[in-house]
This record gives sequence, structure tokens and C-alpha cells, in this order.
Amino acid sequence: MARRRRKSKAGKWVGRILAALLAAPLLYLAAALLGALVPVNRDWAEPERGTTIYLADNGVHSDLIVPVRAEGLDWSRILRRSDAAEPPPDAQWLAFGVGERAVYLETPRWRDLRLPVAARALTQGERIVHVEWVTSPRYAGRELRLRPEEYRRLWAALRASFKDSRPQRIAHKGYDRADAFYEGVGHANAINTCNQWTVDQLRLAGVRTSLWSPFAQGIMWRYRKVRR
Repeated sequence: MARRRRKSKAGKWVGRILAALLAAPLLYLAAALLGALVPVNRDWAEPERGTTIYLADNGVHSDLIVPVRAEGLDWSRILRRSDAAEPPPDAQWLAFGVGERAVYLETPRWRDLRLPVAARALTQGERIVHVEWVTSPRYAGRELRLRPEEYRRLWAALRASFKDSRPQRIAHKGYDRADAFYEGVGHANAINTCNQWTVDQLRLAGVRTSLWSPFAQGIMWRYRKVRR
């Protein structure tokens, strides 16, 4: 009888552990949905005139696309075109994204993602910055206009994403010939995802955005579709 009781208790603990493992992803998804619906900077309204910025995503990761020059601020004074192998000479836009170091540098395609890399990205990965020189931002899915002071706050937030607010290039060939990687700030995990970084930049600019969105879909729905 004692052995049966021990087996029964062990079975209950196994069941509880399995239930917790199954419940955790569901709770995460529920929190992500709630966080995407709850707004911050709720009084913000898009101005009729201003500097247009763009949001692009591939279904998993989001980027912010801003002009090289706007509102008296010039990225070309801080980011060297020569950091990229062969940026388009007429590129007047920059796409900014943040991600976990190993995911960015060791996973050129999603099918190359390995379990240890994914686990590190979801727990305590290291953030780096990806910058691409863009000829036209029209490939992006969403757009919005910012007032001069909002754009300046966004610009400052983007710059603060670089280590010491100074782009320090990482020795990596990039995804193509128009991009480069730089040392970033902070850590990546299941809470501070690449998409939450996008949310944070918009929040710091003063734009109405989602409270928390680890997924790109929780950001993109808030803004106007790009006019083709």
C-alpha cells in the first residue's frame, strides 16, 4: 500500500508539471493579446503633416524605417555607409531593428534556427542592432506621421539603442550588401523581444502604441497601411 501511495503522489506531481508546461504558452499568448490591445500614450493622434516613418515586418520580426535626414537630424553623420558592403548610392532611408546576437548572426534563415540559440534568445540573450540602407520604404506594411518633437524623441531613442549611443560595427558580412550589425544595449528574452523594442521606441516618441507586444502583429494593426 505504501508503494502505491508513493506512485500515486509521483503521478500527481508529474501531472501538475505537465499541466504547468502546457499552461505557460497559453498564458503567454493571452498576455500578449491583452498587451497588444491595451494602449499607451492613448491621447496621441496622428498629425495631418509631419515626418513619415514606416514599420516593416516579416511576420516574426519588425523594423522601423526612418529618413536618413529629417528635422535637422542626419544619420549619415553617425552611421557610415562604408559599414555596409555596397549600400545603394541613392538610399535615403534606414531600417532599424534589434535582435538577439546569435539569432541575428548565426541564423540567416529561420530554418537555420537551432534550439540552443532559440532558448538563449528567450531567456538571457544579448541585444545587437541591425541597420539597412534602403532606397524606398514602400515595401513596409504600415506608415505614420510624427510631429517634429516626436521624431526627435524617436531619433534619440534609436541612437540610445546602440552601445554607448555610438554605432560600433560588428565584424559580420550582414544579410546582403546594404546592411550591417552593431553592438546594442540590454538583453533579449521572452519579455523584451525584438518587437517589444519597436513598441518601446514608439512609446518613447510619444506615439500611441501597445503596452506590450512580443509579436509583430500586436504592433502593426494600430497604424495605417502603406499607400501603394
